[in-house]
Amino acid sequence: MIYLKTNEEIELMYLANQLVGKTLGELAKYIKPGVSTLQLDRIAETFIRDHGAIPAFLGYGGFPNSICASVNEHIVHGIPSEKAILKEGDVISIDCGTILNGFVGDSAYTFAVGQIDPEVRKLLDITKESLYIGIEQAVEGKRVGDISSAVQEYCEKNGYSVVRELVGHGIGKQMHEAPEVPNYGKKGSGSLLREGMCICIEPMINLGKRNVVFEKDGWTVRTKDRKPSAHFEHCIAIQSGKARILSSFKFLEEVLEKEA
Repeated sequence: MIYLKTNEEIELMYLANQLVGKTLGELAKYIKPGVSTLQLDRIAETFIRDHGAIPAFLGYGGFPNSICASVNEHIVHGIPSEKAILKEGDVISIDCGTILNGFVGDSAYTFAVGQIDPEVRKLLDITKESLYIGIEQAVEGKRVGDISSAVQEYCEKNGYSVVRELVGHGIGKQMHEAPEVPNYGKKGSGSLLREGMCICIEPMINLGKRNVVFEKDGWTVRTKDRKPSAHFEHCIAIQSGKARILSSFKFLEEVLEKEA
């Protein structure tokens, strides 16, 4: 069942998603060599609660923390740890969610830790660009497959591989609602996009091959060849014109620009 949101509900989702964006902006100040992923998790939880919301990930399906912190070859769902210390040249995907006024916000961004290899920088750039290319297809009357194929085509054209075991999703009062939104597929296939649908588009793109390994902790997913992966996610609302992006990278990018 796909739940269409009213304009009022979309406004509430916008607030939840903007808080995710502000949380990522707060974390951007601390992403430096020597910082542990558990420190980032504590900063995020405090910030979310201080703004009257609840961390959406904490306890979700038994997940033990407030953010997913996935470093280098870890694609998604990395569990924050005091032993995972960031070092110069790492990349870290931070996926974050909030529950505010009964609605869920969800967004992710892959950060560079200090100076990174140009090859990895290009992976991050292409993955982020593919997110916006997917969003361009998210228009009422098109289908999920139009988003999926646009992401896949752009990333594979640039020599990268698309993770298939994990996908984007619908979102609303629940973090994961119908429909699933893969990052690969055929144009014109999948669910019809209708005004009021809210979905998360989240390309997960590998520098090497697409094969993945699910780690024994029950959460962390990594590349089989241990090459780096990138992950960017926006929450959007389908409209008759172009999609409305409910989440935001503005806050974190302001921090990154100051530090550049």
